[in-house]
Amino acid sequence: MQPTLWLVIEPKWRTALQRIREERARGLGRPLALALVAATFWLGAYGILYRILKYFRGVEELGPLLAGKLLGLVLLSFISILVLSNVVTALSSFFLARDLDLLVSAPVDWLRLYLSKLGETLLHSSWMVALTAVPILTAYGVIYHGGWVFAPYAVLTMFPLLLLPAVVGTAITLVLVNIFPARRTRDLLSIIALGAAGGVVLLFRLIRPERLARPEGFRNLLDFITVLRTPTSPFLPSEWATQAIMSDLRGAFDPLPLALLWTTAAAFVTVGALLHRALFAPGYTKAQEGAERFVRGGFWRWTVGALLGPLPVAKREFVLKDIKLFFRDTTQWSQLILLGVLVVVYLFNIKALPLHRGEDVGFFYVTLVSFLNLGLAGFVLASIAARFIFPAVSLEGRHMWLLRSSPLDLRTLLWSKYWIGTLPLLILALLLTGSTNVLLEVRPFMMVVGLVTICALTFAISAMALGFGALYPQFETENAAQIPTSFGGLVFMMATITLLGAVIVALWQAVYAYVRAVYVHQPVVVDSGMIFWFAIAAGICAAATAIPLWVGLRKMESFEF
Repeated sequence: MQPTLWLVIEPKWRTALQRIREERARGLGRPLALALVAATFWLGAYGILYRILKYFRGVEELGPLLAGKLLGLVLLSFISILVLSNVVTALSSFFLARDLDLLVSAPVDWLRLYLSKLGETLLHSSWMVALTAVPILTAYGVIYHGGWVFAPYAVLTMFPLLLLPAVVGTAITLVLVNIFPARRTRDLLSIIALGAAGGVVLLFRLIRPERLARPEGFRNLLDFITVLRTPTSPFLPSEWATQAIMSDLRGAFDPLPLALLWTTAAAFVTVGALLHRALFAPGYTKAQEGAERFVRGGFWRWTVGALLGPLPVAKREFVLKDIKLFFRDTTQWSQLILLGVLVVVYLFNIKALPLHRGEDVGFFYVTLVSFLNLGLAGFVLASIAARFIFPAVSLEGRHMWLLRSSPLDLRTLLWSKYWIGTLPLLILALLLTGSTNVLLEVRPFMMVVGLVTICALTFAISAMALGFGALYPQFETENAAQIPTSFGGLVFMMATITLLGAVIVALWQAVYAYVRAVYVHQPVVVDSGMIFWFAIAAGICAAATAIPLWVGLRKMESFEF
């Protein structure tokens, strides 16, 4: 007899319940912190979108078009993110998970195996997007008076929209694993990252948001409406979901978009199951073979090893080990391609801002954007540190006991991880801040303040990422991409946002004095007040650098296996 689908899923479900019981036994600290973070995010997103939609609703003719356009762009961005996320997650769920040896050898039907792994992939890759959609759809329901019926209707609309990228990502993974021999996931994920980068660039150029920032460039209202309607397409599932939601909210219910979503999702699941039946067995067989590694001992010893020659032997070997581990883990280094594209988009957005409109007004807005850009750049650096530096200790895995039992100094290991993560992050920080200030044409005072502040923030963010990563290790994880989304990753992001807010508030007094002096045409004097606030910001960054490293070192010394 074949086991039921629930019997196949039950071990994962029982594991999740056991983790919840363990968290409950540890106390209510973590659940309350997670609830606080979720509530803060939901309230913030809901408040911002509520004000935007309330303004749109006040525009009689263009309001529904603008609201639908905004929802369509949000859902389209969700689909773009989910396709990439599902491809990476499916690689782990279908070919690298630890329970596959048991499931493949057990008398489990191929369809039940596919559905269980598809559900696991859908859950792991889409839960954050689903939570993000809650305040967005709530704001739409409140503004357009959707009522209590709107909540289940929104769930009926969003579920097939989340299911479609999961099926597509799983199918892409099945095909690519069969094309590439063995475990050459490096090549696989490189193609995924390049495709994602190309998709981001293509989507960005189709939307062309810089034109919306200059409405005077349109000849008439019809041209503006035409731009608002791009890149709509009758074949995009995001457009079907938008039409289904907006038609229901406006009181003109249309069942066609909802029917298109569900029938398309059912058809895709059927095709995906047939593809799984044909390609999973050979793909899984290839995934058990050894992989040809790009990282070899001689290459790095001739290049990086030569540069690190003056260092002591232990420090040099630690650095070489971490570099090799980084490039061996394809889920780590392949994201650098996508990161480069996002940096270009970030700089292009700054360049497209229409700030130079009059000498005094232009100076004020340029200085304000340059100053606030420190917070935005710091948040970008924190996101990158959460992805690359925060998992550094956890990626040692169960091999950490070797380092703990060896005569090697853990302080040397910690500092090697810190500098390996900090130096590339510092180069990126200087590139972002310096290029942004050059594009904004800021004055020398703000250029110096920006570069010095971003350097101090980079040292602090790297230290916090490494310290919190050691404080909340995840040695049993199957995928490095899941480590930043753990409880420790959320705590790190909260602490980083607090750090950025404290530094921005401290520097604001000094920057305000500078802006006031220039605005009233007085010479800029670095007085004791400016020096005091600069010292406060420096002290915050220094404490945020030293304390996490000290706490992380003490935690590593207390590891027991």
